[in-house]
Amino acid sequence: MIKRAHQMEETRRRIVVATVELHGSRGPARTTISAIAQSAGVTRATVYQHFPDKDALYAACTAHWAGEQHLPDLAGWSLIPDPESRVRVALTDLYRFFDETEEMLTLVTRDHEALPGFVLEANEHTARTQIELVLSAWPPRQRTKRRRAMIAHAMTFATWRSLCRDQELSRREAVAAMTRLVSYR
Repeated sequence: MIKRAHQMEETRRRIVVATVELHGSRGPARTTISAIAQSAGVTRATVYQHFPDKDALYAACTAHWAGEQHLPDLAGWSLIPDPESRVRVALTDLYRFFDETEEMLTLVTRDHEALPGFVLEANEHTARTQIELVLSAWPPRQRTKRRRAMIAHAMTFATWRSLCRDQELSRREAVAAMTRLVSYR
């Protein structure tokens, strides 16, 4: 009984790992159940046995992928009282994360429409939390609509990609430019 449970858990793990690898190389929209099954060394029926729907598979894959990443340290950001320092540290941390996860984030961004609603909602919640955390370092009267928009813009993967890949700024140069933009009165 214990051996069977271990085998089932191992099969589930192989399916999740195969799915994450395919999402990172092909993208979510181009990852089929057949490709997952082949990569994991199982049948399509076995994939469905472990993950009866797309949401269950995405939930497991998202958790697995996130568990392997060095995620941005929001708790550390919140300890920085100075607004300009907080935005600089937050962007440095976020841009490091984008750099480390660029391949996956590029494909997930491209395939945005293929993602389940709960993934989109979680991503939006994370972005709002990050923006509000950075904005909260400013005094209330300086938490303007414009500043919120500039923070939101600075904190997107698309902005990082434009600055660091398309325009070939170093991460440090991109952080400095966006910090100035956000901190401008």
